[in-house]
Amino acid sequence: MKKAFISLFIILLSLSFYGLDEPETKLDEPDVDTEVNFSPIKPEAHHRQVALVVTHLLRESHYKKRELDDSLGMETFDRYIESLDPQKLYFLASDIAEFKQQRHLFDDYIGSGQVRKPFEMFNLYQERMAERLRFIFERLNGEPFDYTIDENIDLDRDDNTWANSSAELDELWRKRLKHEALNLKLADKDWEGIQETLSKRYKRTQKNVRQFQSEDVFQILMNAYAESYDPHTNYFSPKNFDDFRIRMSQSLEGIGARLTTENDYTVVSEIVPGGPADKGKQLHPNDRITAVAQGMDGEFVDVVGWRIDDVVQLIRGKKGSIVRLAILPADVPAGSKTETIAITRDKIKLEDQAAKADTLEILHDGKNMKFGIVEIPSFYSDFDGRRRGDKNYKSTTRDVRRIIEDFAPENVDGIIIDLRRNGGGFLNEAVDLTGLFIDNGPVVQVRNSIGDIEVESDYNPEVVYNGPLAVIVDRLSASASEIFAAAIQDYGRGVIIGSQTYGKGTVQNAVPLSRYLRDRENKYGQLKLTIAKFYRIDGRSTQHVGVVPDMNFPSRFTLMEIGESSRENALLWDQIRPVRYNKQQDISGIIPLMKQRQSSRLSANVDYNSLLDDLNEFEKNIDKEIFSLMESVRKQERDAQKEEEKDEEEEAEKKKKKKDLLLTESAHILGDYIHLTKID
Repeated sequence: MKKAFISLFIILLSLSFYGLDEPETKLDEPDVDTEVNFSPIKPEAHHRQVALVVTHLLRESHYKKRELDDSLGMETFDRYIESLDPQKLYFLASDIAEFKQQRHLFDDYIGSGQVRKPFEMFNLYQERMAERLRFIFERLNGEPFDYTIDENIDLDRDDNTWANSSAELDELWRKRLKHEALNLKLADKDWEGIQETLSKRYKRTQKNVRQFQSEDVFQILMNAYAESYDPHTNYFSPKNFDDFRIRMSQSLEGIGARLTTENDYTVVSEIVPGGPADKGKQLHPNDRITAVAQGMDGEFVDVVGWRIDDVVQLIRGKKGSIVRLAILPADVPAGSKTETIAITRDKIKLEDQAAKADTLEILHDGKNMKFGIVEIPSFYSDFDGRRRGDKNYKSTTRDVRRIIEDFAPENVDGIIIDLRRNGGGFLNEAVDLTGLFIDNGPVVQVRNSIGDIEVESDYNPEVVYNGPLAVIVDRLSASASEIFAAAIQDYGRGVIIGSQTYGKGTVQNAVPLSRYLRDRENKYGQLKLTIAKFYRIDGRSTQHVGVVPDMNFPSRFTLMEIGESSRENALLWDQIRPVRYNKQQDISGIIPLMKQRQSSRLSANVDYNSLLDDLNEFEKNIDKEIFSLMESVRKQERDAQKEEEKDEEEEAEKKKKKKDLLLTESAHILGDYIHLTKID
C-alpha cells in the first residue's frame, strides 16, 4: 500500500474533523488560465524567527533528543521532496540531482531560518506541475483513448525512479489519464462526459496550487523537519491554527469522521464514536471518498484531487440534513466500482459516546452461560458537569460502575469489556476504570523528555467486580484503551482477546509560538510535539507494539496499514524498570489449552471459515496497484466483483453474523477461562 502523504497546509483537518453547523456550501468552479502559469512564492520576514523557535523547542523539549545536524537535515530534505512529489510524477531526475547539492545544507537553512532555497525548490515544483497540467488539458481535448491495447499501469510509484525526460513523464501521465478515463467509461460516461469530469478534476488541482501562499510552503517545510522527529510532531501555520481553534470551539455537527488525504483521495482515517457515521456502520477507516452530493437528489461532485478543506466544505452541514458519499471501500482496489452511502448529519453528543450494556447467552460445553457485555466507545468525562457539582455527571468509570451494578441481579457468569475501535480519551478514566477491577495499585508509567517517570495509580482499595473478565481489542484500540488492556493483562486480572492494538504510546503537547517571541499576537502558529511516553507497569512500552492479545482473532484491520508501526518514523518500542505491583494470577499456563479449545471450536464454524475466505480475498486485493488498461479485462474484473455482490441483502446479513462472531467467540473463550481457572 502507498504511504499517506499529507499536504501540510491541510494537516489540521486530518488531525480532527467533525463538521460544523453552517449552511451547506456550493463551491464555485475554478477559473483557469489556459497557459497554466503559477507565480513564484517567497518566504516572509518572520519565517526566520519561527524557524529558530521551532528548532529550539524540538531540540530542548521533544522526547527524542536530537541535534539539528547534517543527518537530521538530510532526513528533512528527503521528507520535503517526498511531501511535494510522493509518487515521482512531476520532478525530473535532473531536478533531483540538482536539489541534492543542497541536501547536506538543509540543517543550516532551517537552523538559521534562511529558507530561500527550499522555497526555490517549491517554485520549480509549481513549474513542473504547470507542465503536467498543460499536457493533461491538451490530451483531454484530443481523441478518445483506445481501450483495446494490451497495456497496464502501476499506480504505486513509491519505489520507482524519477523520470529522465518530459517525454517519459508524458507517457506516465498518458496512462494515468487513460486509467481515470476507463474508470469513468465503465461508470457509463461517454467521451464528452469523461472530458468534462477530468477537466474539472485537474482544473481543481490547478486552482489548489494557485492558492498556495508563503505560509503554506513554510508549513510543508517545517513539517518535513518536525516529522523527522516522529509522525505526531507537527507545525501549524497561523491561519491553520486559527481555523482549527474556531472549528473546535463550535458545535460538533457533521458526519463524525476524521479525514486525511492519500495521493488524490480523501481517506477516512477514523470514525468518531457516537457520531452519524459510527451509528450508520456504512463508512469505515481507510474508505476513500470520490464524490459528494447534497440531499437524496443532489448531483454528485467529483472530489478526486481536491484539497481536503474543500472536501470538508461539501461534507459538513446542518443537523438533520443528508449528505451522500461515493466511496471506494477499503477492501477493494482503486479502479473498482464505487458504492453510494447516505448519512444524516447530526451533533455528536457525549451520551452517544457513553458506555453501553448488553447481555449474551451461549451454550458452552453443554452448559447455559450468561455474560454481561460492556461496550466502551471512548474514555470520556464531563468535566463541566463535575465542576458544576452535577451528581449525575457522565464519565466512563461512573457509567461502567453503574452497568456492573445492574448486572448483579442478572447473575452473569462473567463480564466482557468491548474496546474495539476505541481510540482512547482521558488518561485518568483509563486509570480509574482499571481500579474497578483491581485492588489499589499502579496502572501506567509516564516518562517525560528529561527521563523523569511518574506512576499513575489507582488509590481506591474498593473492587467493584472481581469475577471472570475478558477484554476485546482490535487494531483501532489505541492510547487509553491500550493502557487499560495492558494493566488488566499485567495484573492477570482477565484475558485479552482480539488483534494487536494500535500502538500509540506517546503524549503530545501543543505550544503557541508567540509565547517565545516579542510580539504576543498569534501570528506565528503553533507546534505540537511529543513530550512523553507511556509504559506498562511491567516496564514495557505500549508504543509501536501496542498490546498483544492472549487470544488472537483474525481481522481485516491487521491486514491494512493501520497502527503506529505503519507510521513513518514512529518512535520505537523500548522498556524501563517495572514498578512493584501484586499480580492477581498468572494465566500464561492455561493459554495453550484455551487456544487448543478455540481451534477445535472454530474449525467447524461455517461463519469463521467464511471470514477466513473473505480475509484471504481481501489480502489479495488490498495491495493491488497494477491495472489493465484494456476495457475487456476491466469489465471482466468488474463483472466478477458484481457476481460476488449480487445478493446484497444476503451479503449484509452474512457480514452481520461475522461481526458478532468475535463477541460470541469471546464468550466461549471466557467460558473456557472460567472452567480452566475453576472459577464458578
